[in-house]
Amino acid sequence: MIMQLNKVYSVKTIDRVAAELGETVDRIFDLAIDMETEDGVIWVYGPGDDSVIAFTRFGI
Repeated sequence: MIMQLNKVYSVKTIDRVAAELGETVDRIFDLAIDMETEDGVIWVYGPGDDSVIAFTRFGI
């Protein structure tokens, strides 16, 4: 199965991924910080300086 990376229809926040995997957010962050967009990780920016790491299905 070939996954098209330009067709992302949903993401999960780092908090949700950590909870689903039974890991700490810090542990997931340490793993994700070196990942690229092609690896399934993106930054989601909110109002002001708020931002959070999120993962596509491919990134999890």
